[in-house]
Amino acid sequence: MEATPERLHALADAGILAPDAYGRALHLAVATPARPAWRAFLSTTLMALGSLLVLAGVVYFFAFNWAELGRFAKLGLVCLGIAGAAVGAWRLGDRPAGQFSLLAAAVLVGPLLAVYGQAYQTGADPYELFIGWGVLILPWVALARFTPLWMLQLVLVNTGVILFWGQRMARLGSHEEGLALVLGLLNGFAWATYEHFANQKVSWLRGRWMPRVLSLMALGPLVGLGILFIVSEYDRTLVVGVSLPLVLGGLVAIYALHRHLHGELFLLTVGAVCVITLVTTAVGYFLFKVTRAEELTLFILPLVLIGEVGLAVYWLRHESQATGVSEET
Repeated sequence: MEATPERLHALADAGILAPDAYGRALHLAVATPARPAWRAFLSTTLMALGSLLVLAGVVYFFAFNWAELGRFAKLGLVCLGIAGAAVGAWRLGDRPAGQFSLLAAAVLVGPLLAVYGQAYQTGADPYELFIGWGVLILPWVALARFTPLWMLQLVLVNTGVILFWGQRMARLGSHEEGLALVLGLLNGFAWATYEHFANQKVSWLRGRWMPRVLSLMALGPLVGLGILFIVSEYDRTLVVGVSLPLVLGGLVAIYALHRHLHGELFLLTVGAVCVITLVTTAVGYFLFKVTRAEELTLFILPLVLIGEVGLAVYWLRHESQATGVSEET
């Protein structure tokens, strides 16, 4: 567990920490990171930004010089970039430089497929590009044990599903509500899988940024369907209605995870925002449709929202004190 000031204060009150030990522990808990830690953080951050800028430069290079380059020059340059990045990842190993090199190689597979499709006019649909991209880099993703690479894979899958739905399923009469439900379930499955293996103490799944992003990707479409179910009078289908139980299940899972991890205030905040959004929508819909008092609604809704936010802040502070986690987490 993280040594937060709240937890140290509780230990001192219980007599476990002597006053001198409590002062020393509190100093260590809030002390500024040492110079090597700052150097490692800045090195990794600048490496990530540099990799993204180089990849953006590659894409814009082909976009600007498309007419001047022949098909073999285009394919050769992209293949050279992929090979160089892959060799760099192989030589550098599991260090951050090697992992970002492999990420660059995986990203360059997309421009390679796009260049090939444009040069030879394959006639492939856009969703086939992203699905093929994800399939080709899957061995690298599985072997790399690098969470940003897994996030890239999930983004490709989401993009492929969205494009496939718009190009194929829409012709069969499927609406966007089904797409939102599929995306919510897909990202929810990825979120649950991550949390399961993180609970199994897998070493490279210690970070909390990816499950937090996955929670937003899973709950966002489902909350959107919940809003549609509340405000729509004619589209309250089973696909839309099932979103509310799924959101409720997600909120229960968030609270259970918060208690299991002894503090996960970010996910609790996400859950509170979801509840505030749905409750405010329901209250506004009721006031607009039932009372027909639009001016009164515009006066009441801000008061309702202020009350909801106040209750959410009070509850989050109570949970932070109960679990001993810092409110800044």
